[in-house]
Amino acid sequence: MRTQSKALVATTLGTTRELVSFHFGDGAPGEKVYIQASLHADETPAMLVAWALKQRLLELEAEGRLRGEIVLVPLANPIGLSQYVLGQFVGRFEANSGQNFNRGFPMPAAQALIERIGTRFSHDNAAKNTRLLREAVCDMLGETRAKNEFESLRLTLLTLASAADIVLDLHCSLEATMHLYTSPASWPAIEPLARYLDANGVLLATDSGGQSFDEIHALLWNELRALLGESVPIDVPNIAATLEHRGQRNVGYESAECDADAIVEFLIARGVIEGRARELPPLAHEATPLAGSEQLIAPVSGIVVYRAEVGARLKAGDAVFDIVDPLTDMVTTITTKNDGVFYMRRAIRFVTAGAPMGRVTGEKAFRTGTLVGA
Repeated sequence: MRTQSKALVATTLGTTRELVSFHFGDGAPGEKVYIQASLHADETPAMLVAWALKQRLLELEAEGRLRGEIVLVPLANPIGLSQYVLGQFVGRFEANSGQNFNRGFPMPAAQALIERIGTRFSHDNAAKNTRLLREAVCDMLGETRAKNEFESLRLTLLTLASAADIVLDLHCSLEATMHLYTSPASWPAIEPLARYLDANGVLLATDSGGQSFDEIHALLWNELRALLGESVPIDVPNIAATLEHRGQRNVGYESAECDADAIVEFLIARGVIEGRARELPPLAHEATPLAGSEQLIAPVSGIVVYRAEVGARLKAGDAVFDIVDPLTDMVTTITTKNDGVFYMRRAIRFVTAGAPMGRVTGEKAFRTGTLVGA
């Protein structure tokens, strides 16, 4: 294992932070895999999964079983980890700018990449074209200069991931069952991972509108493919997914080690790690469109009493939660319109009117525009 530390641009005099990455299987000829955890710094379960995965990778490397390169970033957001305010982490948004750490990631423009390569494209060698494009991405990111610490973090993460065939971004939700987000193009390759993780929800979207870290990698290759056309072939699009390791309080060795083992099994099945992967378990829940997930909103303010547990399979009309008004004694019951899995909910128990409270998967897409929250 090789350890790499990259100093971020200092925000103010007397302060410095660094991003640490661990590199396994340097120079191995197989696929390159990039895995990061806790880009939203208060999502601790993902961090523990990355720690458990690191222990497994150390063992596997010592056994000589790595056939590809794996880059692991267990603490993807040292800025957010420092934002400890009045006893609480503020890990989702950067305090200076208010920007979400996992929205609006900038990638080099597809047209600029194509122009940079110019006449060097091959008309019959997809592997060569893929290599040229990845090199161009790395070069253009290397020429970018970050103006502040926030931009420096983003640029460092993008640079580490830019040459990867597989990008896995480890997160968690507030209170949730194990679920993941990926694109329709990545789903066939990611399905074995969903099975090994026993994911109780799989949400598919080509473009959710948020430009999240995993999504921009797949989107770039979709755009390149569309611009280049059939005359300039490129390899399969980057495989990318966001894994949601249950809820913020689901921090435990057993679940973290199970999730880390699931990722290892997936990498064995891909041939990145030598070995025989265990038999694929059944898919816990079929993939559904992110645009089909129902967003449950609190119509009034009051005390929240959940009547459905996360992971529950609901039918349209089932009660999900009540809102109790202790002044008028009114109880407002919120039901779902979907048949699906109640895959995440808010951790708060008192709400204001208009607050988003949870989501239920759905088979039919009906939402448009931006599909992810702030």
